Amino acid sequence: MCKMETMTMTCTDVTHERRISKQPTKVLLTLSNVLLPKEKLTSTPSMIDGLDFETEVDLRIVSCEWIQTAGILLKLPQVAMATGQVLFQRFYYTKSFVRHPMEITAMACTCLASKVEESPRRIRDVINVYHHIRQVINQKLITPLVLDQNYVQKKTQVIKAERRVLKELGFCVHVKHPHKLIVMYLQALGFEKHQSIMQMSWNYMNDSLQTDVFVQFYPETIACACIYLSARKLRIPLPKSPAWYSLFNSNETDIQDICRKILKLYLRPKVITEDLEKRVEESKKEYDQAKEKAKEAIAHSVVQTEVITHKPSNGITSAIPRNISSTTPNKKPIKKRSRSRSRTPLKIKSRSKSPRHLKKSKKRRLVPTYRDYKNYKDYKDYRGNENYKSKSRNYNYH
Repeated sequence: MCKMETMTMTCTDVTHERRISKQPTKVLLTLSNVLLPKEKLTSTPSMIDGLDFETEVDLRIVSCEWIQTAGILLKLPQVAMATGQVLFQRFYYTKSFVRHPMEITAMACTCLASKVEESPRRIRDVINVYHHIRQVINQKLITPLVLDQNYVQKKTQVIKAERRVLKELGFCVHVKHPHKLIVMYLQALGFEKHQSIMQMSWNYMNDSLQTDVFVQFYPETIACACIYLSARKLRIPLPKSPAWYSLFNSNETDIQDICRKILKLYLRPKVITEDLEKRVEESKKEYDQAKEKAKEAIAHSVVQTEVITHKPSNGITSAIPRNISSTTPNKKPIKKRSRSRSRTPLKIKSRSKSPRHLKKSKKRRLVPTYRDYKNYKDYKDYRGNENYKSKSRNYNYH
């Protein structure tokens, strides 16, 4: 009884460990919880693949600028542009810039955001707009996009990237924006007729989309931070006892963190897009080389496991591979049986007359069955005939 009890306890422990190991390790985003933990923010997939932190921040800023410019050229509402930038920020906390190209993902986020905010745009228009933006950034002659095989390939890449974004985010594409919250909070504070503070806080909120603020903090806190920053800039006093932001479930530490991240955007130097793409290509080459080395190591280990150890009579072990040739000195070579059609009549006569050695033809049946006769009586008379001998297997064929 004691042995059985210990066995059952160990089995339950093993099943419990298996259940724990099968749980997904990715971050779960829902409508109630749209924030990422700090562990996910510190070690991103791009940093794991060899991309430094500053390059990743520059890539996020440049891509969000492209989404904002493309939305203006496509005449999208500001809410759609903001949704596209938030989706882009969320996606690259689950995937790497090294494995997934920045421009294709930005196009996919723009298409997806236009559909989410009920103002859809065609993929062809989105590709044309990004082609125009790249020509302007690189200071090249503006030419229309040619509808060739490269265009078809890029279109399929955008469609696949859009599906990938949906899959990685778990189809949770709803984004709560602080646009309306800013207006409501200023009305509660009595500044609904003050256009300058409202416009400046709105501008700060649009610039904060280029940072990871929407992934770390709730939109209520972001709205309070934009109002706080614009009031400090315009030197407008706000109530302190009690603090006005405490009415909107916000604290001062989070507001100051958001303000620092927004102000750091204006202190960063202008980045050249070509330099960023070169850094990404270099890290991609290193990643591909490391991947090939890992594959070679796995293949080498598999070959070593396939080797069989052979022990001769003297006790010395020698490794012999499995694919030993059939022509060894100890064994005679196996001769294959020739199946040539040209045979002598003597060999044919010496064969037995059993049906399996004869060619099957659809016109005649070698052995009559029950279906060849109209009733069972005729078949019984046939079986009772002297010519029918089952033991010798010699039949008179009709």
